[in-house]
Amino acid sequence: MSSTTPHHAQSAPPRVPGRTLALRGVLALLLGAAVGVIGTVSHRSEWAGLPTGLALALLLTLSTAVLCRAWSGTVTLLTAGAGWLVAVQVLSSTGPGGDVLVPAQVVGYVWTYGGLLLFAVAAFLPRRWFSDDGGEQQ
Repeated sequence: MSSTTPHHAQSAPPRVPGRTLALRGVLALLLGAAVGVIGTVSHRSEWAGLPTGLALALLLTLSTAVLCRAWSGTVTLLTAGAGWLVAVQVLSSTGPGGDVLVPAQVVGYVWTYGGLLLFAVAAFLPRRWFSDDGGEQQ
């Protein structure tokens, strides 16, 4: 007896109506911007000489990237990444009084380029990790 379902069948991602996808895109953009602002403001915080602010900001960035990828796929992930990037770049520029939130130091480079790298990592994670069947094969 043969089954009509192939052994290694993967479920297709659910179809999301265009309006819902657009709303999710706007929400992902706002979430990415909020995480970019929070991370930029807090990435230089230290506790007992350790860069805890940077570690927490990068962890928040990674969790946002994975959340957006799992929520609606790559489009939402890229939208959140765009919001994050715009927020970080705007806050990295010199302010009216000459202040800079992200100076040209190691911690600033790790925050800026590390955050971008984390969005790229989330983009290249296996699709089966985000499927409804939990990656199980029948």
